[in-house]
Amino acid sequence: MKQFLLATLAALAAAIHAPAALAQSLTQPVDGIVAVVNDDVILRSELDRQVAQVTTQFANNPAQLPPRDILERQLLDRLILQKLQIARAVDSGIKVSDAQIDQTLVQIAQQNRLDVSQLRGAIESQGMDYGQFRNNVRDQLLVQHLRQQVGQSRAQVSDAEIDSLIKNGHVRTEQLHAAHIVINVPEGATPGQIDEAHAKAEDVVRQIRGGMEFAAAALRYSNAEDALQGGDLGWRNANELPPALVAAADKLQDGEITDPLRGPNGFHIVKLIGKRDAGAQMVTEYKLQHILVKTSELVSSAQAKQRIEAIRNRIVGGEDFAKAAIDSSEETETARLGGDMGWAPAGAFGPVVQQIVDGLKKGEVSLPFEAPPGWHLLKLDDTRQANRAGQMQRSEAKNMIFQRKAEEEYMSFLRQLRSEAYVEIRLPGSEPPKAGSNS
Repeated sequence: MKQFLLATLAALAAAIHAPAALAQSLTQPVDGIVAVVNDDVILRSELDRQVAQVTTQFANNPAQLPPRDILERQLLDRLILQKLQIARAVDSGIKVSDAQIDQTLVQIAQQNRLDVSQLRGAIESQGMDYGQFRNNVRDQLLVQHLRQQVGQSRAQVSDAEIDSLIKNGHVRTEQLHAAHIVINVPEGATPGQIDEAHAKAEDVVRQIRGGMEFAAAALRYSNAEDALQGGDLGWRNANELPPALVAAADKLQDGEITDPLRGPNGFHIVKLIGKRDAGAQMVTEYKLQHILVKTSELVSSAQAKQRIEAIRNRIVGGEDFAKAAIDSSEETETARLGGDMGWAPAGAFGPVVQQIVDGLKKGEVSLPFEAPPGWHLLKLDDTRQANRAGQMQRSEAKNMIFQRKAEEEYMSFLRQLRSEAYVEIRLPGSEPPKAGSNS
């Protein structure tokens, strides 16, 4: 989950470099409805845009793509799930401000070594609508905030779990590079639906062992959100992954895959790409100072932004950051310390904050940015390299357990969300619904 925003930004940024064929697909007139999702619809133009983006992504290896009709159904399923997540986020009161979108656009531009005006020019030069691009960013941020909300409300970590991980020899220092394919089982599945999903998973395993590339099988069959990335989970600490997945990977050699594994959300097929001992885990730590101006029913986002900008102007004009924090910050735990947050490892405050920190030089103050519960300023005081091997602090243990649980809980949440939705597929010539679909 912590890599979700990075992957999202990369996917959005990739659209900037799409060829003319993609640009043309974005400007084609709407030609009908391909799905009804509760009170919303998915248009043919939306699906065509997704197909064009994936086709561009695999331009150098088109053989990995499934036939057009199967690709359309796979992408339609993902669009349906995205619509459901966005609707639930809005119904839950989650909001994304223009300032948050602006900050994300700055990050996308920086990733492409552009400023925002150049980013807009690059998008529009491809025939894409900049307003639609902003809407895409807004939607992705809504989904990210929903994931965080669900994880925080459902993934509870007890002291006993932390103690067990630390004291009972369950701490694993190795890292795994794995990929997975998920074949969903619907909420409240009948024995017949479970058998159908299992048979499908076994068939996928046979195809992979018969020569199909794992990434191609993930794209064609997986219900996981990372299917378009070939199901690649990247390098993960073993404690951040589900125990059943780790146990299965322990029995594999590099490049081997498991038989279908029954999980809470369906059947999983796991491929071990590599395994390594973490050894000396040299990580970058940051010493930061922080100022917060909170938003509330009485203080709007615009008012909080105006106040934080005034504070930054004073600091840029020569006022000491610590004095400004003591006088103005509403973060009670750090204000009395001059905003001092101490030393923290990379990623400790989430991907959005980490990207801002990565863009700072020592002694530099960030631009104001918005994140719950208000508007923030950061100053990077110093960085250092630290070896965290064997330092299984409680906060690290809790974070590892939480990340694993939050991922599992969100997958269960998505399965429930999909099973409760009214979905009508109107895609001409669509293949029959696969296991896990109620359409």
